[in-house]
Formats: sequence, structure tokens, C-alpha cells
Amino acid sequence: MMNILAWILFGFVAGAIAKLIMPGKDPGGWIVTILIGIGGSFLGGFIGGQILGIGGVSNEFSVANMAIAVLGALLLLGIYRFLKKK
Repeated sequence: MMNILAWILFGFVAGAIAKLIMPGKDPGGWIVTILIGIGGSFLGGFIGGQILGIGGVSNEFSVANMAIAVLGALLLLGIYRFLKKK
């Protein structure tokens, strides 16, 4: 259970960082971006832990875990923006 809460917290921060890295006007504003960050952190944790064998979901904060969460959030934010333009 703590693992999921850790990635939600990482996602909250990752969504804010992703918004700073990829500024722009998004439908839904900051709230949607934060939700995308939470989803992206789970995606990044899955990709990092299961596929690449790095990072993964853990109870501890680390730069590697935060980087994975931010990369996942950036990926989902990019996909979201692409789909909203169409």
C-alpha cells in the first residue's frame, strides 16, 4: 500500500515538474496536469521497474525514482496534448 502512495506523491510532484518543463495552455489546467503526472509516475514506475529493470515502485524517495516519474509524466503529457489537438 505504501508503494502506491509513494508513486501518487511522486506523481503529484512529477506532474508539477512536467508542467514546468512543458509549459503551455492545457485543457483542464494544473489539475489535469497533476492527474497526468500521477498516471505518468505509475507508467514510469512500470516501465522502469518491469521492462528496464531500474527504479520501480519503492517506499523511498530517490533521484532515480523521481526522474522515472517525471519522464512518465512528460510522456503522458505529450500524448495528451497530441490527442487534444486532433
